[in-house]
Amino acid sequence: MNQPRVFGISGWKNSGKTGLAVRLVEEFTRRGYRISTIKHAHHDFDVDKVGADSFRHREAGAHEVTIVSGTRYAIMHELRGAAEPSFEEILARLAPCDLVLIEGYKREAIPKIEARRLEAKNREPLAPTDPHIVAIAADHAVSDENGLQTFDLNDTTAIADFIAMTTGLPSL
Repeated sequence: MNQPRVFGISGWKNSGKTGLAVRLVEEFTRRGYRISTIKHAHHDFDVDKVGADSFRHREAGAHEVTIVSGTRYAIMHELRGAAEPSFEEILARLAPCDLVLIEGYKREAIPKIEARRLEAKNREPLAPTDPHIVAIAADHAVSDENGLQTFDLNDTTAIADFIAMTTGLPSL
């Protein structure tokens, strides 16, 4: 199976990762690409509400719960004490697409852009210790770029162009 093109968005809490990811999905979709995303959460989370049928199925012990409608479907997989799946295992479960944008997964060996905001909880740069960070997007001047490409955090078009070039995304 062909590995999809992947590109990561890394950064500390409140660094602008999600906003950048959303803008990039919108931009690439506008250009005609099929985009998928993977977001890594460091905390327990739920996508179904307490009392919903899917919640009740999961709480009853179901290993996977699939919700299907005329507009979308979602598969929730309960680990039930098993180890968190690897990045590669999650990637392998995705349907074919042009590009997978990864939010989080700071330690994966994939090309990444580091998001930085002055309002972030932690402002220590990640790039100096992560050789897979290939660019920085910030809402302020950056002086420690070490030769990396830098972008304004809100310059979505330029960041998308850079990601397309870096991943070899073919023109449509």
